[in-house]
Amino acid sequence: MLYYLAAFLEKMDIPGMRMFSYVSFRSLMALIISLLVSMWFGEYFIKLLKRKSIAETQRDVKIDPYGTSKKGVPTMGGVIIIIAILVPCLLLGRFDNVYLILMLITTVWLGTLGFLDDYIKIFKKDKEGLHGKFKIIGQVGLGIIVGLTLYFSPQAVIREKVNVTQTNGIETVTHKSQEEKSTKTTIPFFKKNQLDYADLMFFCGKYKQEAGWILFVIITTIVVTAVSNGANLNDGMDGMAAGNSAIIGVTLGILAYVSSHIQYADYLNIMFIPGCEELVVYICAFVGALIGFLWYNAFPAQIFMGDTGSLTIGGIIAVLAIAIHKELLIPILCGIFLIENLSVILQTQYFKAGKKKGVVQRMFKRTPIHDAFRVTKEQMIPGCNYKYTFPKRPYHEAKITVRFWIITIILAAITIITLKIR
Repeated sequence: MLYYLAAFLEKMDIPGMRMFSYVSFRSLMALIISLLVSMWFGEYFIKLLKRKSIAETQRDVKIDPYGTSKKGVPTMGGVIIIIAILVPCLLLGRFDNVYLILMLITTVWLGTLGFLDDYIKIFKKDKEGLHGKFKIIGQVGLGIIVGLTLYFSPQAVIREKVNVTQTNGIETVTHKSQEEKSTKTTIPFFKKNQLDYADLMFFCGKYKQEAGWILFVIITTIVVTAVSNGANLNDGMDGMAAGNSAIIGVTLGILAYVSSHIQYADYLNIMFIPGCEELVVYICAFVGALIGFLWYNAFPAQIFMGDTGSLTIGGIIAVLAIAIHKELLIPILCGIFLIENLSVILQTQYFKAGKKKGVVQRMFKRTPIHDAFRVTKEQMIPGCNYKYTFPKRPYHEAKITVRFWIITIILAAITIITLKIR
Protein backbone atom coordinates (compact mmCIF):
# COMPACT_ATOMS: atom_id res chain seq x y z
CA MET A 1 0.00 0.00 0.00
CA LEU A 2 2.69 2.50 1.04
CA TYR A 3 4.93 1.15 -1.73
CA TYR A 4 2.39 2.08 -4.40
CA LEU A 5 1.55 5.39 -2.73
CA ALA A 6 5.26 6.28 -2.64
CA ALA A 7 5.63 5.32 -6.31
CA PHE A 8 2.76 7.65 -7.17
CA LEU A 9 4.15 10.53 -5.10
CA GLU A 10 7.61 10.03 -6.59
CA LYS A 11 6.15 10.80 -10.02
CA MET A 12 5.06 14.14 -8.53
CA ASP A 13 8.67 14.80 -7.48
CA ILE A 14 7.94 14.49 -3.74
CA PRO A 15 11.36 14.11 -2.07
CA GLY A 16 12.17 10.96 -0.11
CA MET A 17 9.62 8.72 -1.83
CA ARG A 18 12.31 6.84 -3.76
CA MET A 19 13.37 5.15 -0.50
CA PHE A 20 10.37 2.84 -0.73
CA SER A 21 11.77 1.34 -3.93
CA TYR A 22 14.72 -0.09 -1.98
CA VAL A 23 14.24 -3.56 -0.53
CA SER A 24 16.64 -2.80 2.33
CA PHE A 25 14.56 0.18 3.48
CA ARG A 26 11.24 -1.64 3.24
CA SER A 27 12.67 -4.72 4.97
CA LEU A 28 13.95 -2.77 7.97
CA MET A 29 10.69 -0.83 8.14
CA ALA A 30 8.79 -4.14 8.09
CA LEU A 31 10.96 -5.40 10.95
CA ILE A 32 10.28 -2.30 13.06
CA ILE A 33 6.54 -2.17 12.31
CA SER A 34 6.00 -5.88 13.02
CA LEU A 35 7.94 -5.59 16.27
CA LEU A 36 5.88 -2.60 17.42
CA VAL A 37 2.57 -4.13 16.31
CA SER A 38 3.22 -7.40 18.12
CA MET A 39 4.24 -5.61 21.33
CA TRP A 40 1.38 -3.07 21.23
CA PHE A 41 -1.35 -5.44 20.04
CA GLY A 42 -0.04 -8.22 22.29
CA GLU A 43 -0.77 -6.27 25.47
CA TYR A 44 -4.40 -5.62 24.53
CA PHE A 45 -4.90 -9.13 23.17
CA ILE A 46 -3.66 -10.72 26.40
CA LYS A 47 -6.07 -8.58 28.43
CA LEU A 48 -8.91 -9.58 26.09
CA LEU A 49 -8.11 -13.28 26.45
CA LYS A 50 -8.03 -12.99 30.23
CA ARG A 51 -11.41 -11.25 30.28
CA LYS A 52 -12.85 -14.01 28.09
CA SER A 53 -11.09 -16.74 30.14
CA ILE A 54 -9.42 -18.11 27.02
CA ALA A 55 -6.57 -19.76 28.87
CA GLU A 56 -4.46 -22.90 29.07
CA THR A 57 -6.31 -25.68 30.86
CA GLN A 58 -4.09 -28.72 30.33
CA ARG A 59 -0.64 -27.75 31.60
CA ASP A 60 -0.17 -27.73 35.34
CA VAL A 61 2.52 -27.68 37.99
CA LYS A 62 2.81 -31.48 38.19
CA ILE A 63 4.97 -31.80 35.07
CA ASP A 64 7.46 -29.15 36.17
CA PRO A 65 9.88 -30.10 39.00
CA TYR A 66 10.52 -26.40 39.62
CA GLY A 67 6.86 -25.74 40.41
CA THR A 68 6.15 -23.38 37.52
CA SER A 69 2.40 -23.40 36.94
CA LYS A 70 1.15 -22.90 33.37
CA LYS A 71 -2.51 -23.35 34.11
CA GLY A 72 -4.58 -20.25 33.41
CA VAL A 73 -2.06 -18.63 31.05
CA PRO A 74 -3.85 -17.24 27.94
CA THR A 75 -3.34 -19.18 24.73
CA MET A 76 -4.03 -18.60 20.99
CA GLY A 77 -1.25 -15.99 21.00
CA GLY A 78 -0.43 -16.99 17.43
CA VAL A 79 -3.02 -14.40 16.45
CA ILE A 80 -0.53 -11.74 17.60
CA ILE A 81 2.17 -13.18 15.33
CA ILE A 82 -0.14 -13.41 12.32
CA ILE A 83 -1.42 -9.83 12.69
CA ALA A 84 2.13 -8.53 13.17
CA ILE A 85 3.20 -10.25 9.94
CA LEU A 86 0.26 -9.19 7.81
CA VAL A 87 0.22 -5.49 8.74
CA PRO A 88 3.75 -4.53 7.53
CA CYS A 89 3.48 -6.82 4.50
CA LEU A 90 0.23 -5.18 3.41
CA LEU A 91 1.76 -1.75 3.99
CA LEU A 92 5.16 -2.27 2.40
CA GLY A 93 4.87 -5.27 0.09
CA ARG A 94 4.49 -5.50 -3.67
CA PHE A 95 1.29 -7.35 -4.49
CA ASP A 96 2.41 -8.16 -8.02
CA ASN A 97 5.08 -10.50 -6.64
CA VAL A 98 4.10 -14.17 -6.62
CA TYR A 99 6.43 -15.02 -3.73
CA LEU A 100 4.89 -12.47 -1.38
CA ILE A 101 1.36 -13.52 -2.37
CA LEU A 102 2.27 -17.15 -1.72
CA MET A 103 3.59 -16.29 1.76
CA LEU A 104 0.46 -14.31 2.64
CA ILE A 105 -1.70 -17.27 1.56
CA THR A 106 0.45 -19.60 3.66
CA THR A 107 0.10 -17.35 6.71
CA VAL A 108 -3.69 -17.10 6.48
CA TRP A 109 -4.19 -20.75 5.48
CA LEU A 110 -2.22 -22.32 8.34
CA GLY A 111 -3.30 -19.60 10.76
CA THR A 112 -6.91 -20.60 10.12
CA LEU A 113 -6.07 -24.29 10.52
CA GLY A 114 -4.31 -23.68 13.84
CA PHE A 115 -7.07 -21.37 15.03
CA LEU A 116 -9.69 -24.07 14.43
CA ASP A 117 -7.58 -26.52 16.41
CA ASP A 118 -7.27 -24.12 19.36
CA TYR A 119 -10.96 -23.18 19.15
CA ILE A 120 -12.06 -26.82 19.46
CA LYS A 121 -9.68 -27.40 22.40
CA ILE A 122 -10.80 -24.33 24.33
CA PHE A 123 -14.45 -23.75 23.50
CA LYS A 124 -15.51 -27.33 22.72
CA LYS A 125 -13.49 -28.68 25.66
CA ASP A 126 -11.95 -31.34 23.40
CA LYS A 127 -8.29 -31.75 24.34
CA GLU A 128 -7.59 -33.56 21.04
CA GLY A 129 -8.54 -30.44 19.08
CA LEU A 130 -8.99 -30.64 15.32
CA HIS A 131 -8.86 -34.24 14.14
CA GLY A 132 -5.43 -35.24 12.87
CA LYS A 133 -6.69 -36.14 9.40
CA PHE A 134 -8.05 -32.62 8.88
CA LYS A 135 -4.69 -31.13 9.88
CA ILE A 136 -2.94 -33.39 7.39
CA ILE A 137 -5.46 -32.53 4.67
CA GLY A 138 -4.87 -28.82 5.33
CA GLN A 139 -1.09 -29.16 5.27
CA VAL A 140 -1.07 -31.39 2.19
CA GLY A 141 -3.50 -29.01 0.47
CA LEU A 142 -1.16 -26.08 1.11
CA GLY A 143 1.80 -28.09 -0.16
CA ILE A 144 -0.04 -28.81 -3.40
CA ILE A 145 -1.01 -25.15 -3.81
CA VAL A 146 2.60 -24.02 -3.25
CA GLY A 147 4.04 -26.62 -5.61
CA LEU A 148 1.56 -25.92 -8.42
CA THR A 149 1.90 -22.14 -8.02
CA LEU A 150 5.66 -22.32 -8.43
CA TYR A 151 5.13 -24.61 -11.43
CA PHE A 152 2.59 -22.48 -13.29
CA SER A 153 3.63 -18.94 -12.31
CA PRO A 154 5.77 -17.21 -14.98
CA GLN A 155 7.48 -15.23 -12.18
CA ALA A 156 8.87 -18.32 -10.42
CA VAL A 157 12.03 -18.68 -12.50
CA ILE A 158 15.79 -18.83 -12.09
CA ARG A 159 18.84 -17.69 -14.04
CA GLU A 160 21.85 -19.94 -13.96
CA LYS A 161 25.52 -19.14 -14.24
CA VAL A 162 26.88 -20.73 -17.41
CA ASN A 163 30.50 -19.61 -17.58
CA VAL A 164 33.20 -17.94 -15.48
CA THR A 165 36.31 -16.55 -17.20
CA GLN A 166 39.32 -14.64 -15.94
CA THR A 167 41.16 -12.01 -17.98
CA ASN A 168 44.11 -10.14 -16.45
CA GLY A 169 42.95 -11.16 -13.00
CA ILE A 170 39.40 -9.89 -13.62
CA GLU A 171 36.67 -12.48 -13.25
CA THR A 172 33.77 -12.30 -15.70
CA VAL A 173 30.58 -14.20 -15.04
CA THR A 174 28.20 -15.06 -17.86
CA HIS A 175 24.58 -15.90 -17.17
CA LYS A 176 21.95 -17.40 -19.40
CA SER A 177 20.20 -14.62 -21.23
CA GLN A 178 16.77 -16.02 -20.50
CA GLU A 179 15.12 -16.82 -17.20
CA GLU A 180 13.75 -20.34 -17.07
CA LYS A 181 11.50 -22.65 -15.10
CA SER A 182 13.55 -25.19 -13.21
CA THR A 183 13.17 -28.19 -10.93
CA LYS A 184 16.66 -27.62 -9.55
CA THR A 185 17.32 -27.09 -5.86
CA THR A 186 20.33 -26.46 -3.64
CA ILE A 187 21.90 -29.54 -2.13
CA PRO A 188 24.59 -29.24 0.58
CA PHE A 189 28.12 -30.65 0.48
CA PHE A 190 28.18 -31.41 -3.26
CA LYS A 191 30.49 -29.71 -5.76
CA LYS A 192 27.86 -28.32 -8.12
CA ASN A 193 25.61 -27.61 -5.14
CA GLN A 194 22.51 -28.44 -7.17
CA LEU A 195 20.10 -31.32 -7.61
CA ASP A 196 17.58 -31.48 -10.43
CA TYR A 197 14.45 -33.42 -9.53
CA ALA A 198 13.98 -34.12 -13.23
CA ASP A 199 17.27 -36.07 -13.27
CA LEU A 200 15.90 -38.37 -10.58
CA MET A 201 12.99 -39.19 -12.92
CA PHE A 202 15.27 -40.29 -15.80
CA PHE A 203 13.27 -43.49 -16.22
CA CYS A 204 10.35 -41.38 -17.52
CA GLY A 205 12.26 -40.70 -20.74
CA LYS A 206 11.14 -37.63 -22.64
CA TYR A 207 8.60 -36.86 -19.92
CA LYS A 208 11.20 -36.62 -17.16
CA GLN A 209 10.83 -32.83 -16.86
CA GLU A 210 7.09 -33.10 -16.20
CA ALA A 211 7.73 -36.00 -13.82
CA GLY A 212 10.33 -33.85 -12.07
CA TRP A 213 7.65 -31.25 -11.32
CA ILE A 214 5.37 -33.96 -9.92
CA LEU A 215 8.21 -35.07 -7.64
CA PHE A 216 8.78 -31.43 -6.65
CA VAL A 217 5.12 -31.04 -5.64
CA ILE A 218 5.30 -34.26 -3.59
CA ILE A 219 8.48 -33.14 -1.80
CA THR A 220 6.94 -29.70 -1.20
CA THR A 221 3.95 -31.35 0.47
CA ILE A 222 6.20 -33.53 2.65
CA VAL A 223 8.37 -30.58 3.70
CA VAL A 224 5.39 -28.35 4.59
CA THR A 225 3.76 -31.11 6.65
CA ALA A 226 6.96 -32.18 8.42
CA VAL A 227 8.22 -28.69 9.34
CA SER A 228 4.76 -27.50 10.39
CA ASN A 229 4.37 -30.49 12.72
CA GLY A 230 7.95 -30.11 13.97
CA ALA A 231 7.35 -26.50 15.00
CA ASN A 232 4.12 -27.57 16.66
CA LEU A 233 5.96 -30.20 18.73
CA ASN A 234 8.72 -27.72 19.59
CA ASP A 235 6.17 -25.39 21.18
CA GLY A 236 6.25 -26.78 24.69
CA MET A 237 8.30 -24.34 26.75
CA ASP A 238 8.22 -20.60 27.23
CA GLY A 239 9.94 -18.91 24.30
CA MET A 240 11.15 -22.17 22.76
CA ALA A 241 9.39 -22.23 19.37
CA ALA A 242 9.38 -18.44 18.93
CA GLY A 243 13.12 -18.14 19.60
CA ASN A 244 14.14 -21.07 17.42
CA SER A 245 11.89 -19.89 14.57
CA ALA A 246 13.28 -16.34 14.72
CA ILE A 247 16.82 -17.68 14.34
CA ILE A 248 15.74 -19.86 11.43
CA GLY A 249 13.93 -16.88 9.91
CA VAL A 250 17.07 -14.72 10.00
CA THR A 251 19.01 -17.48 8.22
CA LEU A 252 16.36 -17.82 5.51
CA GLY A 253 16.40 -14.03 5.14
CA ILE A 254 20.14 -14.12 4.43
CA LEU A 255 19.69 -16.95 1.91
CA ALA A 256 16.79 -15.14 0.21
CA TYR A 257 18.79 -11.91 -0.05
CA VAL A 258 21.89 -13.50 -1.60
CA SER A 259 19.68 -15.54 -3.97
CA SER A 260 18.01 -12.33 -5.19
CA HIS A 261 21.30 -10.44 -5.65
CA ILE A 262 23.09 -11.42 -8.86
CA GLN A 263 26.59 -10.53 -7.59
CA TYR A 264 26.22 -12.47 -4.32
CA ALA A 265 24.63 -15.39 -6.16
CA ASP A 266 27.65 -15.39 -8.48
CA TYR A 267 30.12 -15.32 -5.60
CA LEU A 268 28.41 -18.15 -3.72
CA ASN A 269 27.74 -20.08 -6.94
CA ILE A 270 24.03 -20.47 -6.19
CA MET A 271 20.93 -19.94 -8.28
CA PHE A 272 19.92 -16.35 -8.98
CA ILE A 273 16.17 -16.10 -8.33
CA PRO A 274 14.70 -12.85 -9.72
CA GLY A 275 11.91 -11.40 -7.59
CA CYS A 276 12.65 -13.29 -4.39
CA GLU A 277 14.00 -10.10 -2.81
CA GLU A 278 10.38 -9.43 -1.83
CA LEU A 279 10.68 -12.40 0.48
CA VAL A 280 13.23 -10.44 2.50
CA VAL A 281 10.50 -7.91 3.34
CA TYR A 282 8.23 -10.74 4.46
CA ILE A 283 10.96 -12.49 6.45
CA CYS A 284 11.81 -9.28 8.32
CA ALA A 285 8.13 -8.93 9.25
CA PHE A 286 8.16 -12.59 10.33
CA VAL A 287 11.24 -12.21 12.53
CA GLY A 288 9.99 -8.91 14.02
CA ALA A 289 6.65 -10.53 14.88
CA LEU A 290 8.38 -13.42 16.66
CA ILE A 291 10.72 -11.17 18.63
CA GLY A 292 7.81 -8.96 19.63
CA PHE A 293 5.86 -12.04 20.71
CA LEU A 294 8.84 -13.14 22.81
CA TRP A 295 8.32 -9.96 24.85
CA TYR A 296 5.30 -11.74 26.37
CA ASN A 297 6.20 -15.38 25.72
CA ALA A 298 9.65 -15.45 27.35
CA PHE A 299 9.83 -17.17 30.75
CA PRO A 300 7.58 -16.83 32.67
CA ALA A 301 5.15 -16.70 29.76
CA GLN A 302 2.21 -14.32 29.84
CA ILE A 303 0.73 -16.00 26.77
CA PHE A 304 1.19 -19.15 24.66
CA MET A 305 1.09 -19.15 20.86
CA GLY A 306 -1.04 -22.29 20.66
CA ASP A 307 -1.45 -24.22 17.42
CA THR A 308 -2.55 -20.94 15.82
CA GLY A 309 1.06 -19.86 16.04
CA SER A 310 3.11 -23.07 15.94
CA LEU A 311 1.46 -24.60 12.86
CA THR A 312 1.69 -21.25 11.08
CA ILE A 313 5.36 -20.51 11.75
CA GLY A 314 6.36 -24.06 10.81
CA GLY A 315 4.53 -23.81 7.49
CA ILE A 316 5.98 -20.36 6.83
CA ILE A 317 9.52 -21.66 7.32
CA ALA A 318 8.89 -24.59 4.98
CA VAL A 319 7.36 -22.49 2.18
CA LEU A 320 10.11 -19.87 2.48
CA ALA A 321 12.78 -22.54 2.03
CA ILE A 322 10.93 -24.06 -0.93
CA ALA A 323 10.45 -20.68 -2.65
CA ILE A 324 14.20 -20.01 -2.66
CA HIS A 325 15.08 -23.59 -3.67
CA LYS A 326 16.70 -24.39 -0.32
CA GLU A 327 14.30 -27.06 0.98
CA LEU A 328 17.05 -29.71 1.17
CA LEU A 329 18.84 -27.52 3.73
CA ILE A 330 15.84 -27.87 6.05
CA PRO A 331 17.14 -31.02 7.85
CA ILE A 332 20.18 -29.00 8.94
CA LEU A 333 18.60 -25.60 9.54
CA CYS A 334 15.53 -27.02 11.29
CA GLY A 335 17.47 -29.80 13.00
CA ILE A 336 15.68 -29.10 16.29
CA PHE A 337 12.29 -29.61 14.64
CA LEU A 338 13.56 -32.80 13.01
CA ILE A 339 14.76 -34.19 16.34
CA GLU A 340 11.43 -33.33 17.98
CA ASN A 341 9.59 -35.21 15.23
CA LEU A 342 11.90 -38.21 15.38
CA SER A 343 11.69 -38.44 19.18
CA VAL A 344 7.90 -38.73 19.03
CA ILE A 345 8.03 -41.32 16.22
CA LEU A 346 10.66 -43.42 18.03
CA GLN A 347 8.78 -43.20 21.32
CA THR A 348 5.55 -44.36 19.68
CA GLN A 349 7.14 -47.24 17.78
CA TYR A 350 9.16 -48.40 20.79
CA PHE A 351 6.03 -48.36 22.96
CA LYS A 352 4.06 -50.37 20.38
CA ALA A 353 6.87 -52.93 20.08
CA GLY A 354 6.83 -53.41 23.85
CA LYS A 355 3.06 -53.66 23.93
CA LYS A 356 3.19 -56.62 21.53
CA LYS A 357 5.55 -58.36 23.95
CA GLY A 358 3.43 -57.45 26.95
CA VAL A 359 6.12 -55.08 28.27
CA VAL A 360 5.68 -51.45 29.31
CA GLN A 361 8.60 -49.57 27.78
CA ARG A 362 9.59 -46.09 26.62
CA MET A 363 12.49 -44.90 24.51
CA PHE A 364 12.78 -41.58 26.40
CA LYS A 365 11.44 -40.31 29.71
CA ARG A 366 9.05 -38.07 27.81
CA THR A 367 8.56 -36.70 24.31
CA PRO A 368 8.88 -34.36 22.46
CA ILE A 369 12.52 -34.63 23.46
CA HIS A 370 12.76 -31.23 25.16
CA ASP A 371 10.39 -32.49 27.86
CA ALA A 372 12.77 -35.33 28.77
CA PHE A 373 15.21 -32.78 30.17
CA ARG A 374 12.89 -31.63 32.95
CA VAL A 375 11.51 -34.96 34.18
CA THR A 376 12.54 -36.20 37.63
CA LYS A 377 12.86 -39.84 38.69
CA GLU A 378 9.68 -39.48 40.70
CA GLN A 379 7.76 -38.53 37.55
CA MET A 380 8.86 -41.62 35.65
CA ILE A 381 6.28 -44.40 35.21
CA PRO A 382 6.73 -47.12 37.90
CA GLY A 383 7.71 -50.47 36.37
CA CYS A 384 8.39 -48.97 32.93
CA ASN A 385 11.59 -49.91 31.10
CA TYR A 386 13.36 -46.82 29.75
CA LYS A 387 16.03 -47.18 27.08
CA TYR A 388 17.44 -43.69 27.73
CA THR A 389 17.11 -41.84 31.03
CA PHE A 390 19.24 -38.74 30.35
CA PRO A 391 19.72 -36.33 31.96
CA LYS A 392 20.31 -37.63 35.48
CA ARG A 393 18.96 -34.43 36.99
CA PRO A 394 16.26 -32.15 35.58
CA TYR A 395 16.96 -28.69 34.18
CA HIS A 396 14.89 -25.56 34.52
CA GLU A 397 12.90 -24.91 31.35
CA ALA A 398 14.52 -21.50 30.87
CA LYS A 399 17.93 -23.21 30.67
CA ILE A 400 16.60 -25.85 28.27
CA THR A 401 15.09 -23.16 26.04
CA VAL A 402 18.27 -21.10 25.82
CA ARG A 403 20.37 -24.18 25.10
CA PHE A 404 18.01 -25.17 22.29
CA TRP A 405 18.38 -21.63 20.91
CA ILE A 406 22.17 -22.03 20.99
CA ILE A 407 21.94 -25.34 19.11
CA THR A 408 19.72 -23.68 16.49
CA ILE A 409 22.25 -20.85 16.08
CA ILE A 410 24.99 -23.43 15.47
CA LEU A 411 22.80 -25.26 12.94
CA ALA A 412 22.01 -21.94 11.22
CA ALA A 413 25.72 -21.19 10.89
CA ILE A 414 26.37 -24.66 9.47
CA THR A 415 23.54 -24.13 6.96
CA ILE A 416 25.15 -20.96 5.64
CA ILE A 417 28.61 -22.56 5.62
CA THR A 418 27.32 -25.38 3.40
CA LEU A 419 27.13 -22.87 0.55
CA LYS A 420 30.95 -22.81 0.52
CA ILE A 421 31.71 -26.37 1.69
CA ARG A 422 31.19 -28.62 -1.29
